[in-house]
Amino acid sequence: MKPLTENEIRASFVNASRREAKQASLPPDLERLGDRWEQLDLLGWVDRNNPQRAYAVVPVDDEPVGFLLRTSERTRRSSTMCAWCEDVFATNEVSLFVAKRAGAAGREGNSLGTLVHADFSCSAHVRRLPNGMEGGLDPFALVERRVEELRERSSAFARRLRDGS
Repeated sequence: MKPLTENEIRASFVNASRREAKQASLPPDLERLGDRWEQLDLLGWVDRNNPQRAYAVVPVDDEPVGFLLRTSERTRRSSTMCAWCEDVFATNEVSLFVAKRAGAAGREGNSLGTLVHADFSCSAHVRRLPNGMEGGLDPFALVERRVEELRERSSAFARRLRDGS
């Protein structure tokens, strides 16, 4: 993912009013990301003041698409697979996030939901080297495939949200 500034993040929000984008919290470690941008396929964070609000920015056709998400308080603990990274081992901290669609569809109340790691750690999960059960002759090729699939699934969600389809 290419590095983003505060202004680029705020301008990327497709399902937020100007006021919401201006008031959005930013990732707490934005200034300290430095070289870690290369290890990110998406940027996601939870609002420090309101844990039921989250934000994500996903590259779509080399342009950042940002969106506001909502989640409810978790009442039960269950194992659920993340829809973006599909990690079968890290299944405990996955939450349902819902975002209103951009444009007229969002104003009419249409939304889109997805199951994602509550801390948006998908980029780290896909870069984990496979264990013996996952096997394969080329573990680095498996990691590369996981990274590409994460990018495809997260950008497909962002595209559907942005385009209202």
